Amino acid sequence: MNPKNLFTKKGSVILILLLLCLIGIQFIRPRLNNPPVTADLDAPPEVKQIIERACYDCHSNKSKLAWFDQPAPAYWLVRNHILEGRQALNFSEWDKLSKDQQKGILYESVNQALFKEMPLKQYLLLHPGSEITDKDIAILKNYLDTLAPPKVKPDTSATIRNNASIVTNVRPSLNGIPYNAEYRNWEAISSTERFDNGTLRVILGNEIAVKAIKEQHINPWPDGAQFAKVAWAGTIDPEGNVHTGDFKQVEFMIKDSHKYASTEGWGFARWRGMQLQPYGKTALFTTECTNCHKPMRDNDFVFTEPLRLATK
Repeated sequence: MNPKNLFTKKGSVILILLLLCLIGIQFIRPRLNNPPVTADLDAPPEVKQIIERACYDCHSNKSKLAWFDQPAPAYWLVRNHILEGRQALNFSEWDKLSKDQQKGILYESVNQALFKEMPLKQYLLLHPGSEITDKDIAILKNYLDTLAPPKVKPDTSATIRNNASIVTNVRPSLNGIPYNAEYRNWEAISSTERFDNGTLRVILGNEIAVKAIKEQHINPWPDGAQFAKVAWAGTIDPEGNVHTGDFKQVEFMIKDSHKYASTEGWGFARWRGMQLQPYGKTALFTTECTNCHKPMRDNDFVFTEPLRLATK
């Protein structure tokens, strides 16, 4: 037999087998349901239109598959993305989140879009209409700004108690991280504000973090580096100057690449209010932290660039 004909025959057999396999896997279709909507996101039309267009296919119970999403194995990938997306954030179950959680999730979502983390790049290749533009981000940020509590004028006749150290026997965070009151003796390395909730924040670093900044060894940060981010409500005086008001919370980031490998090498903890209540319902609250910091993976997951400290 002519070797060329044999090769052609084998190629035809392989092609037929691949075609049969492709046809066969079309019958392997785990169900993808759209459960009932319990409470949808309530937002202005221009905001809702952006979020529905860019997010709802993977983050709601209103998923719509395009024709090219239907054939397997594309169907399997899309289905997994949708199920994972709904687990992380589901706009069709908006009532399961508190008002603060809703604002936090929206802030996180805008950050994800700002840093081009969402929508996923591979998703945009086939769904270019879901792209979030700079104009869209401006609209979303303006909306979040309307959700922030107004900056109230402080009562100068009253003493504002910003020192949360008066609380004793503070319970550990739900993931086991203990409260560390020594952060008050750490050095301030930066400051920031959250436009969505009207808070002013100061970031403090422990000795290891400060040493790393001075030596410019901050990407990655060394194990043992710790940050405390202290947040106060913003207030405005009669002259229009913004000041810190009531204490809101303190949150920690602790670098230990081995102990906290499952959360990007960082341990996260947060205590809220003057009574320093541990944040979250379960230890899985750290998922919120890692999702929020994910866009900064190239900066070792740290958002705020430290102010340069003079070398002693």
